[in-house]
Amino acid sequence: MIDKKIVEELVNQWLEGKEYFLVDIDVNASDKIVVEIDHADGVWIEDCVELSRFIESHLSRDDEDYELEVGSAGLGQPFKVEQQYLNFIGKEVEVLTADGKKIKGVLKAVDGRKFTVSVQEKVKVEGKKRPVLQDVDHEYCMDEVKYCKYLIKF
Repeated sequence: MIDKKIVEELVNQWLEGKEYFLVDIDVNASDKIVVEIDHADGVWIEDCVELSRFIESHLSRDDEDYELEVGSAGLGQPFKVEQQYLNFIGKEVEVLTADGKKIKGVLKAVDGRKFTVSVQEKVKVEGKKRPVLQDVDHEYCMDEVKYCKYLIKF
C-alpha cells in the first residue's frame, strides 16, 4: 500500500509558493489515492492536472500500481480544514450540531478551532410585547459539530 505521508509530502512540495491549500488525502487499501485541494477563488482543472502529473512523476507504477484522483473540495461539501472556514467569513453557512440541530446563519469569525455564526432569532426585548428578530452569535468548536458547509443559494 502506498504511504499516505509520502503523498502528503509530494502535495506539500507542489503547494509551496501557491495560494492553494490541502484539504484532504485519502489512500485506501486498494491503492486508490484521492487528493482534495482548494483555493479562495476556486480550483482550476489545469492545476488539478498539474498536481496529478507531479505526483505521478514521483511515484512508480512499477513498484506499486495505484489509481490517482485530484480534485477540488467541492462547493457544497462540509468544511474539513480551518482555511475553508476563513475563506467563507461573511457568507451564509449551514451547521449541523452534534445533537442534530441545523443552524443557518452568517459565518462571522474563526479563531483557531472555533468559529462564530450569526443567526437571526426572535428575542424577547424588555418593553416590547412581541419578540424581535435580532442577530445572535453562536460559537462552535470545529471538532464538536457534525459539519459546517457553505449554503448555496440560487
